[in-house]
Amino acid sequence: MTHYKTSLNKLAEHTNSKLVGDGSAIVDSISTIQNAQSGSITFLSNNKYFKYLKETKALAVIISSDIDLPDYGNYLVCDDPYLAFAKVTQLFKKEDRFHKGFHVHPSAVIAEDAFVHESAVIGPNVFIGQGCIIGANVIIKANCSLAENVIIEENTIIHHNTVLGSDGFGYAPNGNKYEKIEQLGKLIIGSNVEIGAGCAIDRGAIENTEIHDGVKLDNNIHIAHNVILGANSAIAASCAIAGSSVIGKNFQMGGLSGVLGHLNIADNVTVGAHTLITKNITKSGNYIGIMPAQEYKDWTRSSIFIKKRGK
Repeated sequence: MTHYKTSLNKLAEHTNSKLVGDGSAIVDSISTIQNAQSGSITFLSNNKYFKYLKETKALAVIISSDIDLPDYGNYLVCDDPYLAFAKVTQLFKKEDRFHKGFHVHPSAVIAEDAFVHESAVIGPNVFIGQGCIIGANVIIKANCSLAENVIIEENTIIHHNTVLGSDGFGYAPNGNKYEKIEQLGKLIIGSNVEIGAGCAIDRGAIENTEIHDGVKLDNNIHIAHNVILGANSAIAASCAIAGSSVIGKNFQMGGLSGVLGHLNIADNVTVGAHTLITKNITKSGNYIGIMPAQEYKDWTRSSIFIKKRGK
């Protein structure tokens, strides 16, 4: 738990919010609205939690400007409470001691021809292979491997146990066996990207795999060789994108979803959870292919109906 404390006046200024209540009140923690304590600040951005507003013990609530406020309590009123909450969490983040003047852990292994910017932070047991270039203020956390030919631009964060620049899945059939296709391209990761724990992103086969600026990846995501993922895309956990698909900017994908290979997806596409994209998407919009869970006997009836409708 952090020991950071600040006043509501300062939080209102930091989040560009309108203060309603006692600006001198001191906040010492962040909590969910239902489990808040007397010194904490919380937020309300989902109507599902509106019922807790009257009973919360929080010192202050970050709340939308389109909600009628109770006539008691302290509030930071703004257009986007979730965004304001994100800015507050950044103030309360405990600074990692590792960031203070000790940038490369002694257990890290770095190839002779790799370049690591002097401001980058390289954690324990990190491997950085040949041809890698690590830009300014990049943070690579413990146990990550950058196989080879990985370029990471500034202000990007790579979380624990992620593998970057691994061999893509490339084999040519040769009778009853397979001939390996050597992966000769690069993996280029832009600036202000954040890649979660346990991800795997392959370098290109001939040309490059590209993760553009501002992309945010959750944990356990696989992106195959020669994929191009557009700027400011966000992908939830346990998703996969097959090789050579080109995806536009602002792509959003819910958990347990996938994109088949060699597809083109337009800008501003949102894919719902547990959806498989099997063909090109040429228009922005929301796409989903999941059915609600059913008992087995009901599912068999539904599947028969779907088959009949498809004929």
